[in-house]
Amino acid sequence: MGADQHLDWMSSAASALDWWQEAGVDVLVDDAPRDWLAEPMAAPVAFVAPAAPVHVPAALPETLADFIAWRMGDAVPEVEWRGVSIAAAGPPEAQVMVLVDCPDKDDGAAGMLMTGPTGALFDRMLAAIGLSRETIHLAAVCAKRPVAGRMPREVETRLAEISKHHIGLVAPKRLLLLGNAASRAILRAEMPGTRGSLHRFNHKRGETEVVASFHPRFLIEKPAAKAEAWKDLQLLMGGISA
Repeated sequence: MGADQHLDWMSSAASALDWWQEAGVDVLVDDAPRDWLAEPMAAPVAFVAPAAPVHVPAALPETLADFIAWRMGDAVPEVEWRGVSIAAAGPPEAQVMVLVDCPDKDDGAAGMLMTGPTGALFDRMLAAIGLSRETIHLAAVCAKRPVAGRMPREVETRLAEISKHHIGLVAPKRLLLLGNAASRAILRAEMPGTRGSLHRFNHKRGETEVVASFHPRFLIEKPAAKAEAWKDLQLLMGGISA
C-alpha cells in the first residue's frame, strides 16, 4: 500500500503548527471570533492631563497709597488667615521706617500695630531717640497674625518680596527691623547674626541703611537685652537728625 499514511498526516500537522507559531498564532480558540487578516488596531494613546497653570503673582502697586489699600485686600498671601488685617501707618516721607514681624494678639482690637505692654515699651524706645509714631512709618511683614505668631515658611518668600517693595515705596533713610522674621525677610538671616551692623538695602528709589534689633516683646521677657537694644537704636540714629 506504500508509505504509512498516518505518519504523513502527523508530519503535515506538525509542520502547520510550526508555521502558525512562527506567524504569531498562539491560540486555536478564542472567546470571540477573530479576523486574523484584519489590520492590527493602533494601541490606545494614554491621556496626559494638562499641566496645572503656574500662578504668577500680579504686579504690586507702584504708589504707596495704592499699595497700602492692596495690602488690605484679598490678593495677599494672608487672605485665608483668621483675624484682622492691620495696615501700615505713618507719614510716607518718614526718614525712619520700622518693620516688625506681625501684629500682636491685642493689636486687632485696637486696629493698629504695637499695642499693650509691647507697644508701651516701643513708644519709650522711640522717645529715647527723639522719635514717635507720628514721625516713623510702621509696618509688619504679615498684615495678619499667623497661628501661634509664627510666619508660615511656605509664604515667607512672597511676604519678603512684598515687604521689600513696601520699603522701596517709602524709601526711608534708615530702616529698623525688630525680630527674627523681619530680619530674615529683608536681610535673609536671623536677627542675632545681623544686629550690631549697619546694612545697606538697595531699591528702585535708592538705598536704605538697615539696623536689626530685638523685638520689644523679647525685651519684656529678657530685660537684660535692653542694653544691647539701646546700642542698636544709637546705631540707627547715627548721622541723621530726628
